[in-house]
Amino acid sequence: MKNFLLTLCLSLLSGSLATGQLLLKPNRVFDGIEMHNNWVVLVEGEIITYAGVESGLRVPKGTQIRELSGMTLMPGLIEGHSHLLLHPYDETPWNDQVLKESPVERSLRGANHAKASLMAGVTTMRDLGSEGAGYADVYLRESIEKGIIPGPRLLVAGPAIVATGAYGPKGFHDGVSIPLGAEPSSGVDAVIETTRRQLGNGADFIKVYADYRWQPGAASQPTFLQEELKAMVAAANSAGSYVVAHASTPEGMRRAILAGVETIEHGDGGTLEVFRLMKEKGVVFYPTLAAGDAVEQYRGWKKGEDPDTERIIMKKASFKLALQSGVTIGFGGDVGVYTHGENYRELELMVAYGMAPLQVLRAATSVNARTFHLERLGEIKKGFMADLIAAQGDPSMDITRLRKVQLVFKAGKIVK
Repeated sequence: MKNFLLTLCLSLLSGSLATGQLLLKPNRVFDGIEMHNNWVVLVEGEIITYAGVESGLRVPKGTQIRELSGMTLMPGLIEGHSHLLLHPYDETPWNDQVLKESPVERSLRGANHAKASLMAGVTTMRDLGSEGAGYADVYLRESIEKGIIPGPRLLVAGPAIVATGAYGPKGFHDGVSIPLGAEPSSGVDAVIETTRRQLGNGADFIKVYADYRWQPGAASQPTFLQEELKAMVAAANSAGSYVVAHASTPEGMRRAILAGVETIEHGDGGTLEVFRLMKEKGVVFYPTLAAGDAVEQYRGWKKGEDPDTERIIMKKASFKLALQSGVTIGFGGDVGVYTHGENYRELELMVAYGMAPLQVLRAATSVNARTFHLERLGEIKKGFMADLIAAQGDPSMDITRLRKVQLVFKAGKIVK
């Protein structure tokens, strides 16, 4: 094993794997859909040119062959809900990150966060809002694309859109002007303008807060009217993009679904009726279990010792209803609320809350690729990009195997 890793490192330094041919021979291959024993995968440059049993392949002359003994090879993870410009709230509360950390500091942190996620096997990431840092997520995406910093390929939302008055930081008297964690907008004409401006400034898609707290400590309520949400979706679709929605109340979720958003984030208060509506409309659910789990621990909950808190009980119940409804569930944990690089926490909670491990692996690969309109990603098949990871053991039997990803390819290049 040590000799294998040394050879791979030397190959990386020489750049040979980016231009040559490499045959990977793991114990098993998860292709994004199913697990296969005794498969091999041939990589030529950035592209997978063969995936299947070795007897079906005539190995090209000069191909490097690498044994991945005891390992599972699978597509790179696609993280569906992240915040690269945030770090765990037990280190610095959200308000202080928005108000006291400069955009420069937050961008520097974001570069470190991107690298940590890549090293954890996340080769593609959807970032759901800069949380007060403007378009710093756009610049992170461009810096990664230019090769200035290492990181996953990014899909970013920019500042996100909130209804006027419905977002924070809050709690200051009306004479204080403070930066907000998202861009406020109200009225059909204004939300169309805001949508177009954000897309024009480099956002890949639009994130809208379909419900939120109007006052600190209050329960969430719907924010935008149905016609406002529909106008945002129409404007984004017209520009070749789409809208996703933060929504945790049944009415906020319902309005967003009927407006035509593509994904719902959180869904803590989702009902069976709402989840069935999501399934009917083809809306994908991102439950962000790990964020809720982390926040409760920050508040003093001793996981495994104390009884479940009200929030954890609600999360488990809504996730169970989502499974019962048959709605498509994607992988996205709201990482940034907890430590970047520990993306696996969401995968483990999805299994713990009742989802089959193989379904979870699909959620983190082919389901997310399809949901995010990513062609040639999320599967191991001929013609697809060679975004690959390998870990010891079989994660379809033990999801915790993905805590220690040992090999990471992005576009055919070894980055770990």
